[in-house]
Amino acid sequence: MWVLIILLLLLLTYLILFWIIPFSLNGAIYDPSRKKDVEKMVEVAEIKGNEVSADLGSGDGRVVIAFAKKGIQAHGFEINPLLVLLSKINIRREGLKGKAFIHWKSFWKADLSRYDIITVFQVDFAMNKLEKKISKELKPGAKVISNQWTFPKWKHSKYEKGIYVYESENYPAS
Repeated sequence: MWVLIILLLLLLTYLILFWIIPFSLNGAIYDPSRKKDVEKMVEVAEIKGNEVSADLGSGDGRVVIAFAKKGIQAHGFEINPLLVLLSKINIRREGLKGKAFIHWKSFWKADLSRYDIITVFQVDFAMNKLEKKISKELKPGAKVISNQWTFPKWKHSKYEKGIYVYESENYPAS
């Protein structure tokens, strides 16, 4: 009996942390990007010099870590405290402290104007709202790289194996 109660509590905790909270805050569930998709995102970013990247809904930090390994400052925004902790452990394990940063914060409340590269792996219903936010905040010359999902109004400048690249000069501010 106690085992069943513990299992139900664990299932309920999982559902709350990884499904209900993300959806209620207009974001995606925790669905980590595949290694090949992360590699493609880094490749199509065409990283230059001292750029700064941000991953919106950074999950376990794998995209942030991949960009930091390429030598740029990489930030992630994540609302799930367990994933924030896991990301910080992963960053420390990779020896990227001071290059990779995870913020326990909703990306909806973050100012994105300082970032040169924004990466996203969101769901369809979030992309419309996100398109409006990014249009208002993104600086000239910045890129947005989306894993699998497209923005409703923007035209991508590049598409490779499920990864879309949008460049700031190709879309107007809202």
